[in-house]
Amino acid sequence: MNVKETLRYLGYKGCQADRQTLSLVEDCWQRLEETAVRRSCYQEYPLTFGADGTLDLGCFRTASRDLRKNLKGCEAVVLFAATLGAAVDSLIRRYSRLEMARAVVLQAAAAAMLEDYCDEINGEIRREYERQGLFLRPRFSPGYGDFSLECQPALLGGLEAGKRVGIALTEGFLMAPSKSVTAVIGVGADKGCAASEGCGTCKKRDCAYRRGEI
Repeated sequence: MNVKETLRYLGYKGCQADRQTLSLVEDCWQRLEETAVRRSCYQEYPLTFGADGTLDLGCFRTASRDLRKNLKGCEAVVLFAATLGAAVDSLIRRYSRLEMARAVVLQAAAAAMLEDYCDEINGEIRREYERQGLFLRPRFSPGYGDFSLECQPALLGGLEAGKRVGIALTEGFLMAPSKSVTAVIGVGADKGCAASEGCGTCKKRDCAYRRGEI
């Protein structure tokens, strides 16, 4: 139960949550633990840096400068997807009609739960590659910087994520279930390839959701 991260997603920064809010957060986590079906998949692909600034990630190409910078020094990529399942969306929709305050907390708790799950699976992948003498870059998702959401169909297709974990896309490239994540993870032989995860890699210092003290 990650209360601190849930409060961060709720916007509690520099102030303490009252007992009623903490109780609601704990109750929402319990409901999510009973509801979520965590699933993930990943697949390695070769990486080629094009002379024209493009990147070839095996199952798709992109001209993203930000992703290229993230993958500097890498020799391959791991495409990654994770989800909490469709039942979490249904739970949040139900409370959006019945009790909006609880729906808001469920949204925040689900975001924290998904991030924790991604970190857990990412850790397993990292240890798997470290046993081979290889190191991972931080996760980098479509929508970060200039890494276009239009890459989502090819990324999910390269993972067969619809069949393997049940993730689909809307016409606007949003994922369903909504509590899902896709990412590209660089793989390299140089230990300097490894770096801090998450907010430590982001230049947006004024983000309301930036990790820090509550």
